[in-house]
Amino acid sequence: MTKLSVNINKIATLRNARGGDVPSVTQVAKDLEIFGAQGITIHPRPDERHITKKDVYDLKPLVKTEFNIEGNPHRPFIDMVLEVKPEQVTLVPDADNAITSNAGWDCEKNLDFLKSVISEFKNAGIRTSIFLDPNPEMVKFAAETGTDRIELYTEAYATNYLKNKEEAIRSYVETAVEAGKFGLGINAGHDLSLDNLKYFSDNIPNLLEVSIGHALISEALYLGLENTVQVYLKRLAKW
Repeated sequence: MTKLSVNINKIATLRNARGGDVPSVTQVAKDLEIFGAQGITIHPRPDERHITKKDVYDLKPLVKTEFNIEGNPHRPFIDMVLEVKPEQVTLVPDADNAITSNAGWDCEKNLDFLKSVISEFKNAGIRTSIFLDPNPEMVKFAAETGTDRIELYTEAYATNYLKNKEEAIRSYVETAVEAGKFGLGINAGHDLSLDNLKYFSDNIPNLLEVSIGHALISEALYLGLENTVQVYLKRLAKW
């Protein structure tokens, strides 16, 4: 079964809008695990506009499933991850001022850099994943970086799903199949939701994990957090 990792950045955004500790990022992480989430994802950015450095250190001893830290591997980010030692680090090439992640790595252009960074994480026993656009030709370069997994950037799929879902998923299937030839695991994330997740999960081979935040937290406003997690898990079930 594909694991569900919940990105809690939006909880931190809501908290920061008012100050204080309501809603509590740590409490929500613990509750999500109780409700069935199989991982907690955070994406701390340099400006700390949602997840703060303090959150990273506060969450580490509390997360009992899989702790996944996403981010652009600047030196301060690398040093923090090496100190915290999450189960997984996901490398994302987003600009510091980006509202949200908006592109995958050009692994050919950044090959030497990614090799160096990934070797640091792997030497520390941290599983690595790199954000990748749905492009089968980029997979061989991703494999050369030494990464364990790729995370398929799914915004284009989500945008085009209602127009033509077969066409929307085509390049993702091709990329996942190519990744399998190199022994790379598949993660996915960005704009996946209750509406489009099942079709994606049913058609992408070797989909090990999805990381979902904005849609899940938004849907929880209507359905409740526990119920929303359970519905997501049902979407991912293969029976």
